[in-house]
Amino acid sequence: MKDDLKLLWKKEAQLNMHGWNFDHLEGRWLSKETPWNYRQIVLKYLTQNANLLDMATGGGEMLLSFKHSSARTSVTESWLPNVEVVKERLLPLGIKVYPTKEEAELPVKDNSLDFITNSHAAFNAASVYRKLRTGGFFITEQVGATNNFSLSRYLDESYTPPYPENTLLNSIINLESVGFKILLAKQSFPELIFFDVGAVVYYATVIPWEFKEFNVDQCFDKLLKLQKLIDDKQYISTNEDRFIIVARKN
Repeated sequence: MKDDLKLLWKKEAQLNMHGWNFDHLEGRWLSKETPWNYRQIVLKYLTQNANLLDMATGGGEMLLSFKHSSARTSVTESWLPNVEVVKERLLPLGIKVYPTKEEAELPVKDNSLDFITNSHAAFNAASVYRKLRTGGFFITEQVGATNNFSLSRYLDESYTPPYPENTLLNSIINLESVGFKILLAKQSFPELIFFDVGAVVYYATVIPWEFKEFNVDQCFDKLLKLQKLIDDKQYISTNEDRFIIVARKN
């Protein structure tokens, strides 16, 4: 039985993710919703004629849901596998793609954008401010410092958050210090539920910054304990850390 579980979990750890979606975990996990809807908030402020740039667009999934004019849309992406995905997916639509070395890079002219969106990516407040025209908007939903802390710490007793400074308070202070006016700022800690250990293994494998050096062999005994919990309770859970900010350049 244990050998079968180890083999099954190792197969999960060998899978890759392209773009930024978790289709492989459909029906195997449940991410509780935040009190806000990022897409709806973006669409509340995004006007038809705005020049939009989506930072670290992943596979472009969220960006395409905005249904904004392709001629007025551009993206950045730094992770090489995703760069190839977005080139294939977005370039034929007329959307400009800027490959970058770092997530926070914005290789466009100063004062050239009306709107910058950022979903779960690093940013530099001063750089964002420079790239926007006066009156332009920056909307970001961030993964906070304590994201999945309980699960990460369980699998690695020496785990410390990789981005401890990424908090709502720090982000507000940084944005206001360069001249932004904060229109909205909210934080939430939604529950993240896993219904099988293989889903945990896959998740830990594709998010290495929260599960450094994770591997099935080293964590096998702990994974077996998670399996017992799921056998008893049908699930295990942790908490995500999310915050959203809407800022306008004065």
